[in-house]
Amino acid sequence: MDSLLDAAARALAAGDALQALKHVALRDDPPALALRGIAMAQLGEHARARELLRRAARGFGAHDPLARARCIVAETEVAMAMRDFGASPRDWAGARATLEARGDRANALQARLIAARQCLLLGRLEEASTHLTPIDLDALSPLLQAVAALARAELALRRLDVTAAQAALMRAGVAAERSGVPALRAEVAEAQAALDRPAARLWGAGTWQALRLHEVATLLGSGALVVDACRHGLRSGPAWVPLARRPLLFTLLRALAEAWPASVAREALIARAFRLRHPDETHRVRLRVEIGRLRVLVAGHAGIEATAGGFVLVPADGRGAKVLAPPIEGEQGELVALLADGTAWSTSALALALGASQRTVQRGLGELERAGRVRAVGQARARRWLAPALTGFTTILLLPTALPTG
Repeated sequence: MDSLLDAAARALAAGDALQALKHVALRDDPPALALRGIAMAQLGEHARARELLRRAARGFGAHDPLARARCIVAETEVAMAMRDFGASPRDWAGARATLEARGDRANALQARLIAARQCLLLGRLEEASTHLTPIDLDALSPLLQAVAALARAELALRRLDVTAAQAALMRAGVAAERSGVPALRAEVAEAQAALDRPAARLWGAGTWQALRLHEVATLLGSGALVVDACRHGLRSGPAWVPLARRPLLFTLLRALAEAWPASVAREALIARAFRLRHPDETHRVRLRVEIGRLRVLVAGHAGIEATAGGFVLVPADGRGAKVLAPPIEGEQGELVALLADGTAWSTSALALALGASQRTVQRGLGELERAGRVRAVGQARARRWLAPALTGFTTILLLPTALPTG
C-alpha cells in the first residue's frame, strides 16, 4: 500500500471520511476505489459507495481474492444501511470464508457482526445470537468492540433482558470512547437513552400507566397474568400463549382483561370483535363459539365464565389481570416502529422484516402516507420509505419478534 492509501486508511479508521477522500479522490485503481467507497458510506452517500465498492471488487477480480472479499463485505454493510437485503448470501458467505481462510480475522469478525445486525433488523433473534455468541470482545479493536457490544445490547433489549443490555451498553460506551469515532459515541448514547423512555402502557385499575423497559421486564417476570398487546398473546408467569395468528380471540381476551374484574356485555364484545353495531342471533352464537375456543387456549391460566349479561375473565390462583399495550397503537404499529430509525426502507425489506407480503406492506404504507405519517422518495425499484423520527418513547416492543411466539 502506498503512502496515500495508507493515510486514507488511517483517516477512515478514525472516522474522518473527508480527510480520506482528499488522499484518494482522484484515483481509480481498485484499492483507492475501495477506500473511496468506504468514505462515501461514512458520509451517508450509500448508493455511490455501493457503486465504488462494486467497481473495486471487479477490479481486484480473481487474482486478489482477499481484497475482493473485503469489498464484498463492505458492500454488504452498505446494502444493510440502505435496508436492501436482496444481496446474494452466497457471495457474502464465500467472502467471509475467504477472509477466515486467509487469516484476516478482523474483517471476518466484521462480516459476522454485519450478519448479526442484519438478523436483528429482520427480527431473527436466534440467528443473531448464533453469530454474536462466539465473539470474544476482549480480542477486538475498540471500534469492533463497540459495534459488537451494541449488537449484544440490542439483542438483550429485544429479549427484554435489561440487565444484560445495560452491561453491554456500558462496555460499548467505554469502547466507543477509546475508538475516538464520534458516530459510535452518538449511537451508544441513543441506545442508552432508550432505556429511560416509556416503552409501553399498562392498563390496571381503570387507568393507563407508562412503563419503561425495565418495568416491563419486571412485570413480565412477576408471574402476573398479562394480556400483551405488544406481541399479541397471554403471559402467565413463565408460560406464553401466542395469539398473534388468532386476532379475533385476542381482541376478546383483551376486552375481558381491560374490564376485569367486571364482566363485558355480549353486545360490547360483538361490536369490538366483529365490528358490528346491530348484532343478531347468529352473531351471539358465533360469540359463544369463539369464547369456547378462547377458553381452551387459556385453560390453566384463566377461566372465562358466563354472566347474566356477558362474560367475565377469572384469572387462576386469584391473580389480577393486566393489559400491556404499546405506546402507540394501530394496525400499522410495526411499520411505524421499523421506519422510526430514520433510515429509508424498501418495500421488500419491510415485507421481509415483518414476515408479510409486499402487497400487505404496500397497503399499510399507503394508509400511513395518506395520514401524513410516512413519505416516499424515488420511483419504481428505487423507491424508499421514510418517517419522521419518533421521540418520547422507544419502539423496542413494537419491533417484530421481540418476544417468543411459542
